[in-house]
Amino acid sequence: MKTFKYLVIIFLSATLVNCGSNTGSKKNGFSIKTNAEKGNISNNETLKLDLENLKSHTIDSVSYTFEGKPIENILNLSEYKLGKHTVEATVYFNGDKQTINTVITILASELPKVYTYNIINEYPHDITSYTQGLEFHDGKLYESTGQYKESKLRLVDYKTGEVLKNINVADQFFAEGITILNDKIYQLTWRENTGFVYDVNSFEKINSFKYGNSKEGWGLCNDGKTIYKSDGSENIWLLNPETLTEDSHIEVYTNKGKIVGINEMEWINGTIYANRYQKDGVAIINPKNGAVIGVIDFSPLKKKVTQHEGLDVLNGIAYNPDTKTLFVTGKRWDKLFEVEIIEK
Repeated sequence: MKTFKYLVIIFLSATLVNCGSNTGSKKNGFSIKTNAEKGNISNNETLKLDLENLKSHTIDSVSYTFEGKPIENILNLSEYKLGKHTVEATVYFNGDKQTINTVITILASELPKVYTYNIINEYPHDITSYTQGLEFHDGKLYESTGQYKESKLRLVDYKTGEVLKNINVADQFFAEGITILNDKIYQLTWRENTGFVYDVNSFEKINSFKYGNSKEGWGLCNDGKTIYKSDGSENIWLLNPETLTEDSHIEVYTNKGKIVGINEMEWINGTIYANRYQKDGVAIINPKNGAVIGVIDFSPLKKKVTQHEGLDVLNGIAYNPDTKTLFVTGKRWDKLFEVEIIEK
């Protein structure tokens, strides 16, 4: 088991986040004490709050909020999203009032499970495709490719590698991930703050949209109702498919810290499978709270494709509900792999 634990730690390269400083406490001598260790606490724990009265003021009352909502001084964290959260205390004393806050980081309580895979089939894939998005819809495989002056949206016969339909994206855009919902293809661009919407049958562009708080466009997936968008950070944004506004977000964390570089994504059986950029692996994410519940190391696949100067990292995940198998490829790979996932 130690080997698996080290594999998870190396693959995920978690960034520890220690946040626990109090702000606004110097003026009148109050600070918030918590049981979070260096600001970090697991989501299976209970957060306990206490007010430090550093100048022995006569306190009339104190109230707490967690992300702006009133709470008691004891809070069960199991239902909350992972990541950074602000705790605020409002203190009334000696006819005066002071508001102070501190930041805690909620971590996953469990180490991610480690999965491996069996290769079922290998199919040809366009070696020139800088794969950014991959998705099955009605048994057909759709692909988005990147790079300026090379970006495309395609319908592909996955068994032969034949391109059945293709449109070129304008030269000033670097295309990224795609997802398909309600007979519409949604496609991101990288740094252009622009997404496109196409008719799934004709590839006619019917709309475009701008991003909100997310800085870049990386990957997309959907659960049939909501679109999930990655931006290369630890954040995954939840988009309303009608307005394409970013209504909320989750932050991706393990039991050690945040996971950045979330890239191409796929919704599979209630979870999000996500490539991590330049890691040649996939994180399995709980979409309710952002916890990484599993990892798959696909790094051996890169050795099975033609080695050439333009060869790049693993990127591209597509689940075929007809075969109940996963399809993965990479940037400028000449093979598409059909695999089944197995828990170690």
